Amino acid sequence: MTRLEALISLNMVYDIGSIRLKKLLDYFGKPENILKAPRQKLMQVSNIGEKIAEKISSFKTEDLKKELELAKKLNLRIITFEDADYPQNLKNIPDPPIVLYVRGELKKEDNLSIAIVGSRRASFYGLSSAERFAQELSSRGFTIVSGMARGIDTYAHRGALKAGTRTIAVMGSGFNQIYPPENKKLAKEITKNGAVISELPINSEPLPQNFPRRNRVISGLSLGVLVVEAARNSGALITADFALEQGRDVFALPGKIDSNTSFGTNELIKQGAKLISCVDDIIEEFSFLKTTKTPPKYKPVELKNDDRQDGLLSSDESILYNLVSGESISLDEIVEKTNLSVGIVYNTLLRLQFKKLIKELPGKQFASVQNER
Repeated sequence: MTRLEALISLNMVYDIGSIRLKKLLDYFGKPENILKAPRQKLMQVSNIGEKIAEKISSFKTEDLKKELELAKKLNLRIITFEDADYPQNLKNIPDPPIVLYVRGELKKEDNLSIAIVGSRRASFYGLSSAERFAQELSSRGFTIVSGMARGIDTYAHRGALKAGTRTIAVMGSGFNQIYPPENKKLAKEITKNGAVISELPINSEPLPQNFPRRNRVISGLSLGVLVVEAARNSGALITADFALEQGRDVFALPGKIDSNTSFGTNELIKQGAKLISCVDDIIEEFSFLKTTKTPPKYKPVELKNDDRQDGLLSSDESILYNLVSGESISLDEIVEKTNLSVGIVYNTLLRLQFKKLIKELPGKQFASVQNER
């Protein structure tokens, strides 16, 4: 068994993600060794219980053979997180997919991507806005990423296709279960000028638990996420949460206060997402576009002596955290001292609040939670 085949096999064991895989690789060295290991040996690895160990040790090579034959039949390419053509943005998130099934083509230019997501039961305002923003952003060089769901996602992909530019669809099912079924034609159109991808084995059904996994990939591929319309419990809000965790920008289109499908976007704006009314509101957040089409590399900075988050902060988060860790400081002072845009400062402060590192005080003042200890 090759290393690629071993990684595909391990990805077919549903409960193994890249975080558990790293622990297994640290212990066994090679993915091939993991599949050969006895159940008791597997259970010695942290966070690998009896149930997962049994799934690994009982994996059948016949299942791998069927998967590879099906991939060939469906004209799919399978890449792993170790491959050079694996999307760089996605490689930088905490839990990148082990493998990606790809129909179409992924290109380096897709590093410059914006996700557009929203409600499946969108209004005409939402649908037309999604299509318009997709067309305008793609004409400015962005690849449009979405989830190929009904509603906003579909119109975002269509907007990019109308502009004749690239778009990437991320599925919450396998390629033998394209969902929703009515978007099979759309999927074919996308592969001609972009890619349809999934981390799920080919016969995976569109089960509810698959879509949060799909959402983290949508945000992970992108530099920022634009939420067009979202109801109170919309999956688009989950994508926005993942974007914040991954250090991405979050943008929201405001809507009527009495519209159910605008509740989520209006709430995001109240929480610090950037309100947008035109494409330039998004473009101005990416200062590197003035000189290059390649986004700067994400370099996490270690934060010591704090056990309530994952130990890593982005460079912007580190700068703002150090400012706030002394006396309380106002939003205006932070903007002045950092020379960052208000939108970036808002988003960064929001991420630090989600990580329970800082708190907001009355009058747009911010202070470190550590000062309470």
